[in-house]
Amino acid sequence: MNIKYLTLPLLAATIAFTGCASRKPAAEITAGNTAPNTSTTVSTDGLSEDAALNAQNLAGASSKGVTAANKAFLAKRVVHFDYDSSDLSNDDYQTLQAHAQFLIANANSRVALTGHTDERGTREYNMALGERRAKAVESYLITNGVSPQQLEAVSYGKEAPVNTGHDEAAWKENRRVEINYEAVPPLLK
Repeated sequence: MNIKYLTLPLLAATIAFTGCASRKPAAEITAGNTAPNTSTTVSTDGLSEDAALNAQNLAGASSKGVTAANKAFLAKRVVHFDYDSSDLSNDDYQTLQAHAQFLIANANSRVALTGHTDERGTREYNMALGERRAKAVESYLITNGVSPQQLEAVSYGKEAPVNTGHDEAAWKENRRVEINYEAVPPLLK
C-alpha cells in the first residue's frame, strides 16, 4: 500500500529532474558570418540559426561535384519567393542546378528543403504555402536528375522567421526555402 503512494511522487520527481534536452550552439554564429581564410564559404544569409550552424559544419564534406563554375552557387543555401507564390525565380535556377549537380555526384548526400513564409495569413495557409515552396524546389532538383531519396521537403510556415520585423523587408527575407545538407555537404575550401 505504501508503494502506491510513493510511485506517483517518484515518477513526478524523475520527470522533473530529467527535463528536455536543449539545443545550444557550441559557438555563437550569427547569420551572414563567414569563416576567414577561405576562398569560398557557405553563405548563411537568410538561414535560421540551426541551419547556419549546420552549413558551417564541414564534417564529412565532399569536393566531388564541386567545380570552379558552381562553387559560388553551392555556397548559396536560400531560395527566396515573391509574396503568396511558390514559383521559382530565374535568379535561383543556377543555384539549384549547382546543388543538383553536387547531389548527383554525391549519392550519399541528403538535403532537407525547409519551406518558410512571412507572418501574413493563417497558420494553416502558411504551412501549405511553405510546403508548396519546398516541393517546388524538390521538383526542380528531381527534374534535373537528383534521386528523390536524397530529398526531404518540410514546411515551417511562419513559425521560424529569420527576421522578426513587421515590414516588407522582413517579410521578403522570410519567404524562403532553406537548403540544409544533413549528410555529405559540399566542401567549398
